[in-house]
Amino acid sequence: MSTGAPFWLDFADPEDFPAVEFALREPDGLLAVGGDLTVARLLAAYRRGIFPWYSAGQPILWWSPDPRMVLFPEKLHVSRSLRKTLRRNRFRLTVDHDFEAVIAACAAPRRDEAGTWITEEMRLAYIRLHRAGHAHSVEAWEGDRLVGGLYGVAIGRVFFGESMFSRVSDASKVAFACFVRHLAASGFELVDCQVHSAHLASLGAETIPRHRFTTLLDRLCEAPLPVTQWRQVLPETATCVDTP
Repeated sequence: MSTGAPFWLDFADPEDFPAVEFALREPDGLLAVGGDLTVARLLAAYRRGIFPWYSAGQPILWWSPDPRMVLFPEKLHVSRSLRKTLRRNRFRLTVDHDFEAVIAACAAPRRDEAGTWITEEMRLAYIRLHRAGHAHSVEAWEGDRLVGGLYGVAIGRVFFGESMFSRVSDASKVAFACFVRHLAASGFELVDCQVHSAHLASLGAETIPRHRFTTLLDRLCEAPLPVTQWRQVLPETATCVDTP
């Protein structure tokens, strides 16, 4: 891993990314600067294990941290308290019913944060990805009110998670757990969670070396996209995971 400066991208070539081994140690994973957020460049980045993350007023920053946090769908962990929530069938879950509302909610400032990394440029870029059929959202509803959800990018048999939000307790956890089970049933083999968080670790995510992650991507991103219905209502929460 490099200790020098990040690579400046060529605007003309969406494939113009350096090898992830050149990412900086400090800050961990910073690989490249600049370029744009076209559909072609974003897909090229994800296939290589790279994602954009920057704040308003900064150039676009591209990252590939080591280690990488992932979830193997078969290792999804559902705690006893979450199982109780699932049995109550409190939420109605849908896929791709309101992508724009989900990303807007994810972009809203959190109570413990001063701003958001989902800039207007980022928001519009992922809406374009969604309209092109690559980005997807999961929504948790109480009646007609959107109370939680998540969004990310699907390539081959990998789902690259980007962000989630909750307006009521456990809404995003329920959405995530049921969606992961849906992905597993549809043939997906990996969920990218990017960087470590206690929240994701509690759901079964783990860190793996970056070289293992990129080896998995080489195989899974080239695999045929599993046959799945994206715009749908997920099974009732009481049955979407194993609940004794």
